[in-house]
This record gives sequence, C-alpha cells and structure tokens, in this order.
Amino acid sequence: MRFGFARAHHLLPLLPLLPLLSCSQPGPDLSPGVSWDLAQQRKSVLSDVRYGLTLSIPESPSERIHGIESVTVNVSDSTQPLVFDFRAPAEDILSVHTFESEIPYEFVNGHIVVPPSVLDSGSNVITIEFMAGDLSLNRNDEFMYSLFVPDRASTAFPCFDQPNLKAVFQLTLETPETWRAVANAPLLRADTSDGRVTHTFADTRPISTYLFSFAAGRFEVERATRAGRAMHMYHRETDREKLARNRDAVFDLHGAALEWLEEYTDVPYPFDKFDFVLIPSFQYGGMEHPGAILYRASSMLHDESATQNQKLGRASLIAHETAHMWFGDLVTMNWFDDVWTKEVFANFMAAKIVNPSFPEIDHDLRFFLSHYPSAYGIDRTEGANPIRQPLDNLLNAGTLYGAIIYQKAPIVMRQLERLTGADQFREGMNEYLTQFSFSNATWPQLIDILDRRSTEDLHAWSQVWVEEPNRPTIAQEVSSDAAGLAAIELLQMDPAQQGRIWNQHLSVVIGWEDSVAIFPTYMSDASAQVEGVGGIESPRYVLAAGEGIGYGLFELDSISREFLLQNLESIGDPAARAVAWVTLWDELLEGHIQPDAFIDRALDAIAREDNELVAPRVLGYLEAAFWRFSTAQQRSDMAPRIEELLWGLIAEAATTSLKATYFNSYVTLALTDDGVERILRVWRKELEIPGLPLSERNYTSMARELALREIEEAQEVLTEQLGRIDNPDRRASFEFSLPALSSEASVRDAFFASLADPANREREPWVLTGLSFLHHPLRAASAEQYILPSLELLEEIQLTGDIFFPKRWLDATLGGHSTKTAAEIVRDFLRSQRRYPPHLRRKILQSADMLFRAAEIGQ
Repeated sequence: MRFGFARAHHLLPLLPLLPLLSCSQPGPDLSPGVSWDLAQQRKSVLSDVRYGLTLSIPESPSERIHGIESVTVNVSDSTQPLVFDFRAPAEDILSVHTFESEIPYEFVNGHIVVPPSVLDSGSNVITIEFMAGDLSLNRNDEFMYSLFVPDRASTAFPCFDQPNLKAVFQLTLETPETWRAVANAPLLRADTSDGRVTHTFADTRPISTYLFSFAAGRFEVERATRAGRAMHMYHRETDREKLARNRDAVFDLHGAALEWLEEYTDVPYPFDKFDFVLIPSFQYGGMEHPGAILYRASSMLHDESATQNQKLGRASLIAHETAHMWFGDLVTMNWFDDVWTKEVFANFMAAKIVNPSFPEIDHDLRFFLSHYPSAYGIDRTEGANPIRQPLDNLLNAGTLYGAIIYQKAPIVMRQLERLTGADQFREGMNEYLTQFSFSNATWPQLIDILDRRSTEDLHAWSQVWVEEPNRPTIAQEVSSDAAGLAAIELLQMDPAQQGRIWNQHLSVVIGWEDSVAIFPTYMSDASAQVEGVGGIESPRYVLAAGEGIGYGLFELDSISREFLLQNLESIGDPAARAVAWVTLWDELLEGHIQPDAFIDRALDAIAREDNELVAPRVLGYLEAAFWRFSTAQQRSDMAPRIEELLWGLIAEAATTSLKATYFNSYVTLALTDDGVERILRVWRKELEIPGLPLSERNYTSMARELALREIEEAQEVLTEQLGRIDNPDRRASFEFSLPALSSEASVRDAFFASLADPANREREPWVLTGLSFLHHPLRAASAEQYILPSLELLEEIQLTGDIFFPKRWLDATLGGHSTKTAAEIVRDFLRSQRRYPPHLRRKILQSADMLFRAAEIGQ
C-alpha cells in the first residue's frame, strides 16, 4: 500500500490522509484486480463516465509513454471513496488533481483511492497524469497496438476497468511523423509539428474499457466502399501480389456480414465507422474493437494455395468479429461470468452469415466439424468446465475462455433456437438488442426474454446445458428378431453420476450397404425408444449422433463398431461419415478400439475421401494417432505406407485445396530417408508439384520440419530460409524460433530458460511456435525436463499473458508427449499443489487429457 501524492517520483506528506484511513464506514474492496464486490459498489454509485485521454508515444519502444487523462463521472453517493484501477508501480502516478487543487490519495493493490472529501454528489472531474504501462500496448519497433481484454485497460491507464461501467472515450495520440493511427472513433484531424503528429479522434459511443482500442505505426491503408459504407484496412504486408489477391475478398466478406446482420437483427450498424487492422503475429484470430477490429494478418491474407478450410475460416472469422458489433459491443455482458454470451452469439451468427458466400458448401457439415470435436476435446476431460462459470475477480477472467464457450456454446445455442423456433428466437434477439442497447445484460435476462416465447422450461434446460460441465454418455442397444430390427433403445448416463438429463433432439441414422434411414428422436429422460424402427431390415450400423445434431459420448454397439472399422468410407453421406469418424475417435480414446486399427481404417479411407471438409478431419485424426498413440518403432514401420499414399494423393487430387491438404500432412508425417529427401528437394525448388503453388509459408514450414528431423544440411536450410523472407515481421518471427530448432540440446535449454523472463514472452505466437518445436514428438524424450518448470510458471503466465496464452502454453508444452513418465510429472505436480487455483488446475487437466490417455493406452 502506498500513500500520498506522487509527482516526479517523490511523496508529499501523509497526514492529510488520516481522515480517510479512519473512516468507520465500510469501504470498497481494495484487493488486487477488480473483485465482484468492488464492481458492484462502483456500479451502484457511478454513471455517465467519460475519459479524455492523451498519450504521447515515442518512436522507440524502450522509451516510456506519457499520459494524461480527465475523467468525468457522476457520483450518486459522495460518502464513499472513488476507486480507479491502475495496475502499475506507484511512481507511475505523476499527479492526481481536480480543477482546483491536487488530491490526497491512496494507492492500494493497483487502485488509486480518491477520498470522499474531494468529491461532490453529481458530476466530478478528476485529472490524472501518469506513465502508461506497456503490458497490453504491444510495442514493436515500427508499430504498436492496444489489447485490453478482459481487464488490461488498467495496466495502461487509470480507469474503472469493469464491463458494466461503459464510457465515452475521447482519445488524442501524439506519434512520430511517419506513423498512422486508428482508434474506435473517426479521426477528426492530424496536426504535424516538429516531427510529431497529433491525432485527435472524435468521441466514441459508450463502450466498455476492454473494447477501447487504438493502433499506431508504419501501416499502409487500403480503402473500399461496400453498400455505401466506407472501410479502411490497415496493414504491413510487403507482398503486393498477396495483398491484391486477397483485398477484394476481405472487403466483400465484411460488407456481406454487415448487410446480413442489419437485416437479421433489424438494428442498424451501431457505431460511427468500420475499420480493421491486420497485425503480424497477433495473439488471437481477431478482436472485436468497435470501429477498429484487429486481425492476425495471416488469417486475412492467404497464400495462393490456401485450402477450402482456410477460406471458410477467414469468412467465419470476419463474420464472427462483425457480429460482435451487435453482440458484445452494442450489448455487453454485465460481468465476465457471461463472457460466453458474446462469443456464442458471434460464432452462432457467423455460421449463418457465411452460408450465402459459399453456396457450394454443406454448412451443417461444416458446423459439426468446426464445433463438436473441439468441444468434445474439453468436455471429455477431468478438467471440464461449464459454459457459464462463476467469477469472483476479473484477474481470473482470462481463464474462462476456451473451446467450451467458443465451440460448445454455439451447439447449445442451436438447440435453444430449435426449442423456441427460429422466428421466435429472432424476435427475442431483436428485443434483447433493443432493450439493452449501449448497455449491459445477463444470461438470465436473455433467457427470460426467450422463455416467454417457448413452451419449454428454458431455465431448467439452461441449468444442465449452460450452468454445469460435461456431456452425457449415450449408449445404443440394438435388438433384432426373425422379422428384422426389433428395437433401438438409447440409454443416457451422467458421467458424474449425479442423475442429470441432457434434453436434446437426435437424428438417429440407421444404415445398410447402400442406403440409410433417419429417425428423429427426442431424448428427455434416461432412456428413449427410437420410434418406427420395428420390422425393418436389420442394419449394418446405427449412429445415434446421426446428422451431427446430438451432443455427447455416443457408445457404439459391437455390430456398428465392427462395420465402421471395416467399411466406414462406404457411407455415402459426408455428414454421416464425419459423425462416424468423430464417434470412432471417441471409441479409440475410450479404449474400445486399438490405435493401429484406427490408423489402418484412416489410411484406407483417406484414399477414397473426396470431401474437402471431411478429408482434413480424417488426416488430423491420422496425425494425432500417429504421433500420440504409436511408438517410435510403429511410426517407423508405418511411415513408408503413409508417405507413398499421401504423395500419390497429392498427384491425383482434383483441386488445389486438396493437394495442399495432402501436402501439409506429408510434410508433417514424413520420416523415412526418402520421404525427408523429397521434402528437401521440394524446399530447394528442385522438385515441382504440378498444380500446387507453394508460398513462403510452405517453404518456412518445410525448413522447420527438416530441422526437426536433424538432417545434415539443417543449419544451411534454416539460414537460407531466413534469407528468403523479405517481410521484416515474418523474418523476426522465424529468427526468434531458430534456437528451439537447434540440434544442440544446450541451445534449446537456453531458449527455454529465457522464457522465464516475461519480456521474452511478449510475442506470444512466437513463443508458442518455439515451444512446439522443443516438445515435438521427435524430441519429446529430451524435453520432458521442461514440463515441470513450465507448470511452475503457469500462475505467472496467467497474470502477464493474454487470455488464451495459459492454455496454449500448456498445449504446446504437453502436446508432443505420450509417455507414462511425462504423465506422472503432471500428476505429481497437481498432487503437490493442494491450494492451486482451481481454474488453472482445470486448464492443466484439459491440456493433459491426451497425454494421460496416450500413456494409459500405451501401457
């Protein structure tokens, strides 16, 4: 705790603060972070918040950013202190004052506490001069950008850092003369003087602190107009052909998403402009700052050989971030326990928005493949979490993010739309957006709106699907008699043995050699009979997960399991094939089938799989089974067959997308001398692949994979590849990871040791790439020593890293391991940490699930 004034790093007398300290009235919660109690107290007495913020940004990232802000706030109860959040050293507060005089304040656990004696009931203006913290300002040599989600605005400037105190921001940035700047609101003017530019922006609409954003630096700008709306795309791409190849598609997809959302919601675009910034090595796919969306540049600007999945992924990402302008930005969750609501609507709406732009795609199939496997990947683990999670302090808000809110929640929202009806659901969305416009709402408030439009008890439904973790286990019992099929009974079991029932619609697929029949079934109890099946011909297989509607661990009967293991590729419908693959993967993980049998089926099937959505899923499972569930000797034995098959498929593939899909898998899986030599020849441009244009990214990937296989020419390849990269941002990224690729253990050890310094973890995508090389299965044995120190760093990483970084750190650390020794390191760590934060314990259990299963299956 720090008392007094702080100007130019010295303190004024402490005596004036004694009345504040001796106040008998219970004060606000001043624990680190923003607690629920502090947020509630502030929300009850503060309103009409406005920030006038000026930041002076030097060209060198080693120099500090000076800031000054005037905060206008209406205070309804001036008997309580006014608490600002500022997670910085006390000496970074240079002054706090009103119009009349400096203010005596306390600085406690990252909070500036202004005493009641200087406050008025009604409007107050507090001016704070400070040095901005760099933690969330992402400063690079030629550019910087802010990223304040979920609670990081207060690491840069003093504010009320909670989502339900929306504010108007007026931003002024002073930058080097050669820099451009973009922010949430329109640029009013840019004044140049003495080699500096002052960028003055208009007032924003009311937004939460985590949505306030700006970027500045040496950016180029592309301009376009769609449906009368001007858009600007800021970027640092030096490849003009790549830019030209992608430019129109990126603007078109944004324009289509905006038109669709305005029509669906019946609410016009709610903000004053629409710009977006392409950031090299951005931490996320995108971030929905209104008026200034940030994207990872590589997600927008594709190579010529981009796969269909990559193109669909870009369209979905654009639709997702654009949907946030309504769902999350216009209407924002009250507290981060409901952060999932903004993400579920963005993903749910994105699935609808993308459909018209890709009429040739089976979008129900894509929805299934984009959501179910990832959601299952968490819900099957010991660390499964509910969609809606309790949150006592915003310090832990980042741990709420993950596949459950991004992938499971849209599945659940689809079910909710079915329960209410599409038209009633849409009407409810309009009421929700209108009632809470530029304000905040909770999930129960939305359920109240929809419950009035449904005959179902949506509150009871929500309790199981939203408020609690896990997925049901649904077993199928198939019985036949002399007349044919007698009955199919579905049995629902709660994995936690708590008697929970997951009410849901199913489409049960019953299949024969050359035909299928679909039987809709509603499961609202522990068992359900599939109606109408009696007397039909006994099937070769039954898929209770059917058309990809039902959610759960679907256990196959023995006849269906055997058929799929021998004939899965004979299923004609791509959606049913996809469901069968996901179901068969679950069977492997549950120990019902052996990895070698699964790999055999995948190799036989991939040669006949022509669906560009299903093929990558099969190859993904093949790669996972190869690296995680096979011994080194088994991999060596399988490699010739796999390489021959994939190389043949590259040559035979009818589309560039499929060629690229097969080639990427070939580079990932090749192990034989001949296979690795073939990659080297392609990398050297001695061997051309007809119909497959290769990009810088392809050559970079090949160089890295060759280094991991420790070919004799590895250092030569890496050095030359570095020289091939012209773009300074991509070159820096490649150079960062070189020590992790080294064949010398001491160099790799030094790289890992360097990550203990938070400064060396600032460029998180680079760090994760390097970690994945350290822990590659080919080097897993030597990397086991890194597992324990990586786990020991996790609490610090959660405090200093961005929202996805802790889970991705764990995934990169554990993703290449499969031994009992590695699994025991994780178990021992968890056993030794009895008071470990529950949210981080769950993250470890989620990331370690495949390791635990691989170690057990390999026994």
